[in-house]
Amino acid sequence: MKFKVIILLLIAILATAGILHRYRQARSEGPGASLVLYGNVDIRELTLAFRVPGRLETMALEEGDRAGPGTRVASLDRVPFQDELAVRKAQLREAQAALVNAEKKFERLSSLLKNNSVSRSDYDDALAARDEVKAKVDTAQALVGQAETNLKDAELFSPSQGTVLTRVMEPGAVVAAGQTVYAISLDSPVWVRAYVDEPDLGRVATGLKVRVKTDSGGDYAGQIGFISPKAEFTPKTVETPSLRTSLVYRLRIAVENPDRGLRQGMPVTVEMAGGD
Repeated sequence: MKFKVIILLLIAILATAGILHRYRQARSEGPGASLVLYGNVDIRELTLAFRVPGRLETMALEEGDRAGPGTRVASLDRVPFQDELAVRKAQLREAQAALVNAEKKFERLSSLLKNNSVSRSDYDDALAARDEVKAKVDTAQALVGQAETNLKDAELFSPSQGTVLTRVMEPGAVVAAGQTVYAISLDSPVWVRAYVDEPDLGRVATGLKVRVKTDSGGDYAGQIGFISPKAEFTPKTVETPSLRTSLVYRLRIAVENPDRGLRQGMPVTVEMAGGD
């Protein structure tokens, strides 16, 4: 019985030694050795909202619809904004008319002052009145510009190419400024977030070409765009106790996604040569 135990122990020791030898041999191959990492897709999302409050009049897209740069996706009831603009323009015309009268009075008193036909205080009052009306004209012009901007902001456009993830509001709802109306998943950039162990850090480099593969057979070209300069513990999603205490470095890999087959959070395999 003891002999069998000794034999089993020897076999286990030899097997462990063989594994360690192959591991060290792979390390000694240097940058040319292949390296496989595992990560998850990270797609940026964009929330669309109006810059002004109002009542929703139209919602052009449904969940899953495509939106391109400049696509009109929603609009508010424009009537209140049009009314505001009309009021501001009327106030501007009123201020401009008052400025005309103030200019005429000032010019008349300027001529009379030269002949000493008017007091200096009357002249100063006319000058101050003219400058005050000029300031009112400037304010009225600024308010007109603001009203015009608010009217333009009653329409919402997508600034980027993407797919509608969530249609948050419906026509007829009253929305506040900055309240999310749509959530859009952007077509680009698409990133993969992966982690590399400290011993393998020398085998990766910014600009290194990689292949990103999905469990469903997808195969995409990628390139390492960022290597974190700061070590961190293995993410908590890794449940192995020994790995949870290991230090790793985060990689961000830019991936071409021509068929839009990569989805947010999708697990992927990253294969690389480890450098050239």
